Amino acid sequence: MEAVGRLGPALLAVLVAFEKIQRELDPGNFQRISNGLAEPAARLSKTFEDASAQPRSLETERLGAALLAAAQHAVTATKLLLGAPNTEAPSASGAPGEIARVMGALREHCRAQAGLFPLRGVLPPLDRYFIEPRAESRLGELRAGRPGTGIFNASNGPEVRGGFSFFAPEDYDEAKSWPLVVALHGGWGHGGDFLWTWLREARSRGWLLLAPTAQATTWSMMGADHDAAALDSMLDYVEERWNVASECRLLTGLSDGGTYALLRGLAEGSRFTALAPVACVLHPANFTNGNMGRAQGKRIRWIHGAQDWMFPLEVARQGNSALRDAGAEIELIEIANLAHAYPREENPGILEWAGATR
Repeated sequence: MEAVGRLGPALLAVLVAFEKIQRELDPGNFQRISNGLAEPAARLSKTFEDASAQPRSLETERLGAALLAAAQHAVTATKLLLGAPNTEAPSASGAPGEIARVMGALREHCRAQAGLFPLRGVLPPLDRYFIEPRAESRLGELRAGRPGTGIFNASNGPEVRGGFSFFAPEDYDEAKSWPLVVALHGGWGHGGDFLWTWLREARSRGWLLLAPTAQATTWSMMGADHDAAALDSMLDYVEERWNVASECRLLTGLSDGGTYALLRGLAEGSRFTALAPVACVLHPANFTNGNMGRAQGKRIRWIHGAQDWMFPLEVARQGNSALRDAGAEIELIEIANLAHAYPREENPGILEWAGATR
C-alpha cells in the first residue's frame, strides 16, 4: 500500500501534464512541449518499477493490478511522447510519422484514464481528478452509483470501428430529463478516447455523454454518408434507455468531427438543438444539400485557434460569415494562442451556453 501511495500521485501528475500538452499540440513545438514531461515521466517510471516489484497481498491484489495496468499505459504514453519507440503501443493507423507517434501517446493517456476511473470509489484523489473543483461537493451523491450509470461501451473496443461509448452521471435520476452532449472525435480518433475530453465536465454538471466512433478512420465527408444512420441509431438507443431532454441536445466535435458536426447538425430532421464545432471548416456540401437553408435560427458556437496550422483562422471566419448570412445564431470564439488542438477549458462555457435554453 505504501508503493501504491507513491505511485498514485506520480501517475496523476503525468495525467495532468498530458492535459496541458494536448492543449498546446503543434507539430512545430512537439519537442518543446514534451520537455516539460521529462521530470514527471521519470518519477512515474521509478514509482511504477518499485510498485511492480512489490508482493501484493490478497487484499491489495485487484487494486494493485488495476492501478499498475493504468500506470503501464501512462508510462507508455510518456515514452512515446518523449520519442522512445514502442512497437506495443496502439498506432494511429494512417497518420503520418511524428503525428502518429504523438497521437499514439495521447491514446495511451486515454487508456490510463479508462483504467483508473473504476478505482475512483476507493482512491479519493482519483475521484477528485474526474470532477471539476467547483463540483466536488457533489461527490457524496455520485459515489452512490445508481443503476444505469457510469460508462458503457457498445462494440467500441480500442481496435473496433463504428460503435460508441456512453456515460451517465452516477446520480442520474429517471424522474427528470437530462441534457445530452454528443462528442465527435477528430480524424484517426476513437470515441472511447474522445469520451475523456468531456467526461469530467459532463459528470460535474449533470450531462449525459455520447462519444461515437466513425465507421472508418474519419467521418463520412466524401461520397456516401456511412455514419449518418449509425449516429441516428445510437441516439435512438440512448433515448430509449435514458431520459434525454429534447430541448437540450448538443453536438460537438474536433477537427473532422467538428466539420461533420455541422453537416449532421444542419441536416434535415436533425435532433440537435445546439452545435459547437472546434477547429474545423464548413464543408462545401452544406451549400448544395440544403443545410444552409436550414441554418436559420440554429444556435452555433464555433471555436477556432488563431494559430491553427490545419485549418487557417480565415477559413473559419468565412464559414461563420456564410452561416450568419444564412440566419444562424452563430458566435465565433477565436483563441489567440491555440493551434490545431482541443481547448478543454472551453467545455464549461459550451455546456452553460448550450443549456441556457433549459
